Amino acid sequence: MPEPCRFHFEATMARDIDRLAGNDLSARADTLGACLSGNALIIPFFGDVHRVSADGIIDALGNPPTPAVGSLLLDYVLRATIAPPATDAWITFREFAGAGPLMGHFTGNTNRLIESRFAGALHALQAACAGLGGRAIDSEPGFDCCVELAALPRVPIRLSFNDRDSDFPAQCALLFRKSAETYLTLKSMAVAGTWLAGKLTAPSGR
Repeated sequence: MPEPCRFHFEATMARDIDRLAGNDLSARADTLGACLSGNALIIPFFGDVHRVSADGIIDALGNPPTPAVGSLLLDYVLRATIAPPATDAWITFREFAGAGPLMGHFTGNTNRLIESRFAGALHALQAACAGLGGRAIDSEPGFDCCVELAALPRVPIRLSFNDRDSDFPAQCALLFRKSAETYLTLKSMAVAGTWLAGKLTAPSGR
């Protein structure tokens, strides 16, 4: 049987699909930075294109996403009427209001997973990030690797990594724009971080 969290995401998806039926998706396209195709929004999630409409969600091959990703995409679309803030600093997940109860899950399934997999394998991390469309940046002095990835249109994630050395273990940090909270709930942000870490550390991402 599915795990309880899967039940939760499936129930959330069913509820939010029903909510889409009463919404004008064309009015949300510009806010999201998404494309409109017929009665659907075309939304890339870390480069994988999804078609989102009141009829459901499918990827480019016609397959449905996992319940967690589907729930995230619907959350993103339904929150699209909220205007982003004027200032948009980079912050850690911990710095979002209310993140405390999710921190253990988030850290264990993102930062620590990446640190464990890529300690002593900096080039492998850089290659895995590039495979997801990551763009190397040099605006984070003191880090061995800093990459910006597009989780969704208008929702980038920045990954900063220091490899292990003789004095310190590997260290990873994931940062979001402060405006991410206008597009996603904290649970959806955690899903995005978890998905990214899982994709990077999967054998195919090596």
